[in-house]
Amino acid sequence: MRIGILYGGSSPERDVSLNSGRAIIKACNDLGYQVLALDPRAGLEPLIPELKNIDLVFNGLHGGDGENGVVSGFLDNLGVKYTGSDKNSSILCIDKHASKDLVLKEEILTPDWISLSLDDKLIENNLKYPLVVKPNSEGSTIGLTIIKDPSKLTDAVNLARKFDKKILLESFIAGREITVTVIGDSAYPIIEIIPKHELYDYECKYIKGMTSYVCPAEIQKTLSSSIQSIALDIHNLLGCRHYSRVDFRLDKEGNPWFLEINTLPGMTETSLVPKSAATLGINFNSLIQKIIDEALKT
Repeated sequence: MRIGILYGGSSPERDVSLNSGRAIIKACNDLGYQVLALDPRAGLEPLIPELKNIDLVFNGLHGGDGENGVVSGFLDNLGVKYTGSDKNSSILCIDKHASKDLVLKEEILTPDWISLSLDDKLIENNLKYPLVVKPNSEGSTIGLTIIKDPSKLTDAVNLARKFDKKILLESFIAGREITVTVIGDSAYPIIEIIPKHELYDYECKYIKGMTSYVCPAEIQKTLSSSIQSIALDIHNLLGCRHYSRVDFRLDKEGNPWFLEINTLPGMTETSLVPKSAATLGINFNSLIQKIIDEALKT
């Protein structure tokens, strides 16, 4: 079987995607597939001749067109099978406001937020601190700031708007940072993320030694099962398929607060999905095979 690996691209998360792609390419080679590496930095159109001769595309892109529905819609139009969520789900999940709104309607906890477009006026006296300011449609904490001082608000807003016309001002939930991997119809062991910085920022995510991970997280069994069930519900509610990663904050009372869902989570050696799978004895090659198997079912 011929597998094309989409990786790199032109989003702000290009470097992370390159690392994910290299790991996926190696795994697919180890698994005995014919592999074609595809970097759509110059756009998708030049890749059409290659894609027409491929049995499956493994989408290793992160952020931008790889995750916002453009690539999945393009592949659908070509009639090419691919890993990851389809166009409609991708559009919904990368839009933090829309996904949070839908989750909230299902009475799943998510931090209060204000969504601001370019023309919206910010009424500062309605805000409570600490506050998280972030782009509506970016990942990897790009453009995200936690602010405790109202004097820092303008700078945080301006930073977020460098990456998106629409931004969120979200209540900060004090507590533990946790994440749940979903593959197929199963939620995997919860990981607790303990960064050296106050924020699990880009540096902490992608530089070895900057973050400690506890998996399975030290959470009471009943609560852990409940959080996994919520993660699977969110995955299904938002129309995700094959795999995803659902991020939460766990407050001091043991309440999980949904932050966002990642439809194309990282696959680097420091990434969270492989860490969770490894807890169950699933090595990286087997994890990639599981995702491929899920994609071939659809």
